[in-house]
Amino acid sequence: MATLTYLTTTHFDFGAVQQLPAELRKAGISKPFIATDAGVVAAGLVESVTSALEADVPTSLFDGTPGNPTEAAVLKAFDQYQSDGCDGVLAIGGGSSMDLGKAVALLAGSGGPLAQFDPLAGGGKLIKSVAPLIAVPTTAGTGSEVSVGFVIIMDDGRKLTFASPLLIPRAAICDPELTLGLPTTMTAATGMDAITHCIEAFLTPTVNPPADGVALDGLWRGWRHLPDAVKDGSDREARWQMMMCSTEGALSFIQGLGAVHALSHAAGRIERLNLHHGTLNAVFLPAVLRFNAPECGEKYDRLRQAMGLTSGADLADAVSAMNADIGLPSGLSAMGVQEEDIPELIKYAQKDLSALTNPRKATEHDYEAMIRESL
Repeated sequence: MATLTYLTTTHFDFGAVQQLPAELRKAGISKPFIATDAGVVAAGLVESVTSALEADVPTSLFDGTPGNPTEAAVLKAFDQYQSDGCDGVLAIGGGSSMDLGKAVALLAGSGGPLAQFDPLAGGGKLIKSVAPLIAVPTTAGTGSEVSVGFVIIMDDGRKLTFASPLLIPRAAICDPELTLGLPTTMTAATGMDAITHCIEAFLTPTVNPPADGVALDGLWRGWRHLPDAVKDGSDREARWQMMMCSTEGALSFIQGLGAVHALSHAAGRIERLNLHHGTLNAVFLPAVLRFNAPECGEKYDRLRQAMGLTSGADLADAVSAMNADIGLPSGLSAMGVQEEDIPELIKYAQKDLSALTNPRKATEHDYEAMIRESL
């Protein structure tokens, strides 16, 4: 039996930020806690969003979100949320800011500690309430504005994925205007993050044909328009299409992800490197596509069709060529990952929530082989 659920409201187009005041009122948020990071503030994007608010709306700004959000940062933000008397969260930024905002909203609604909500330990059933949350993405990659989950590096070193329908934002404000100034490298990395979401969600064994259709449509858009967005960041059509790819990628991974994300989450917890999640996805994707090939014959044909590739084309080679074309690293070694990191990567990848929905079960040996191939 398939359970098909699409719950959130998304305002999508240039100028969508003008819908924010109405959505705050609808959600019952009178004093929003703004979860963001210093870079988003410095780029003027928070001001671009909050300029749409009524002049008398008080806000509390937290711009201390790390590149890979941590439990410590979440607790610091939650302290500010409480001390400033906020009644909802307005997340503005990339996936990190939205994930931190979701964690704050969860603590505000269901209390702590955060670790009790680990779904792999049955913690999802403990999520009883989440403070109202509205998400405004400023990158086109993570899709967290419409997703059921968030990822946090815990104090004990684990990078946990938390998931519940209650974590879906009340509304998503997707305004491609906010991505026009995104740097080239970040455009490439976040774009491959979105493309990976579409591919991995489609390949899961979960039965959800509507989500499959959304994934393939997102892939069709992203694969064609990412090179244009990287080449010319002011290309409004390319920016629109990449934000739609990002949103559709997250709508589709309601059915899960796979080994790419299990490996990326494992590598993303290496504190000395602070690696970007989207870049990791791009680098791991070719090796995982080769590993999954024996289980995905007909589905690979449909991916080729969506990507505009010839029949029988090597998907992994196509992804590697795309990575090179848009200027992403050729492998993990170029990103600072070393031989001694491999045992830890295997350990954490095997335990990751995303590993459960990979189309082909991966052993410890399999993960080692994929990591070495990605070096």
